[in-house]
Amino acid sequence: MDAPRETAQGAQLEPRMRLLNVVADFGCGGTERQVVTLSAALASRCDQHFACMRRDGYFLPEVEARGIPVHEYRFPTFYSLRCLQQQRRLAHYISRERIQIVHGYNFYANVFALPAARWASAPVIVASIRDRGVYLSRKQKAVQRYVCRMADCILVNAEAIKDWLVDQGYDPAGIVIIRNGVDLTRFPAGPPADTLRREFGIPDGAPTIGVVGRVRSLKGIEDAIAAAAIVSVRHPTLRLLVIGEALTTRDGVTMEDRAYVDSLRARATQAGLGDRAIFTGYRADVPSLLSQLTVSVQPSLNEGLSNVVLESMAASAPTVATRVGGTPEAIVPGVTGLLVPPAEPAVLAASIERLLDDPALAIGLGRAGRRRVEDTFALDRMHHATAQLYDDLLDRRRFARRHGGLLRRHQPWPLERPAPPSEVRGAAWR
Repeated sequence: MDAPRETAQGAQLEPRMRLLNVVADFGCGGTERQVVTLSAALASRCDQHFACMRRDGYFLPEVEARGIPVHEYRFPTFYSLRCLQQQRRLAHYISRERIQIVHGYNFYANVFALPAARWASAPVIVASIRDRGVYLSRKQKAVQRYVCRMADCILVNAEAIKDWLVDQGYDPAGIVIIRNGVDLTRFPAGPPADTLRREFGIPDGAPTIGVVGRVRSLKGIEDAIAAAAIVSVRHPTLRLLVIGEALTTRDGVTMEDRAYVDSLRARATQAGLGDRAIFTGYRADVPSLLSQLTVSVQPSLNEGLSNVVLESMAASAPTVATRVGGTPEAIVPGVTGLLVPPAEPAVLAASIERLLDDPALAIGLGRAGRRRVEDTFALDRMHHATAQLYDDLLDRRRFARRHGGLLRRHQPWPLERPAPPSEVRGAAWR
């Protein structure tokens, strides 16, 4: 354990935690954004390191600009000898750098990093699962469940994910919920800019509905296209913006899926939208774009806790989202947004039309959504809760070492009342 630091006046400060974050890559997904945002918030508390399976992605320059070491561990598949060699290399790095906390994010990082952390006897191992595994095969789900037994706790971002994990056989005593946090400095309150219409040639007064996020299957883009076609009958100048890049992940490597975008363009043409459906590709100015939308739509068929929903609310954009995963934990129906069932374009269209026909309702939902994010989903809440979790888990390991015993994994105490190690409760993971 590092010795306490001292100020120039000789006062002791808390020692800095040595944290290793493990991600598949630095692509433009919600998990990657949350990891990088949290990393910045923890800068004053932690000496941070990153490990990845592919040193690439939109958020990599931001991490590198802060001087954080980033190491790549490439391998073709989990079944290769190269994977085992890279895990041994990672274990050596954890030992050499005296890493105290290894935190893996989602399937590929968890399966790769958790065994290496266990081999290196890392004091604290944390696994994050941020969706309900809809993209995983039955075998992959079983593998992740097995490796997560090596973790001290499993961190999720929604009650819906915890419920799903418990149904999958995980022990609820080992699961901690810390909801996503939004950096509100990226979403300043006040009148939005007026760049969207100029850039895309959208006529004044034409309603704009937008779908933001990774453009991939199960995000419901097809339903948004169908809904927009229905709404355009009464609102012929309507524009549908699909904001984001089409990405797919194979063996932990994220790559562009142009064929999927082409199929969506063809669908929009067949639905009669033509060039009124605009595919923007990746955008770095999402906060500004969200604030300029008439309605933000999240038509996903499966979610954990959607960053897009939270960011839409933070931007005061009137929001219509499907009632899936953790979305009902964010949107209060009729108060901070509207919820609709998934895979029902006609119902989605009706909710969009409701907001277009009632601007006062739309403005009220947008403002209430902003207040809810400020009260419940601000970044500092996520930052403090995560730092508290790290502190608690480290305290438990120190207690076990000091008293010469083994403290069983998967027994984190409640975050709302940090307890001394002697008060740790809960059944052991079996």
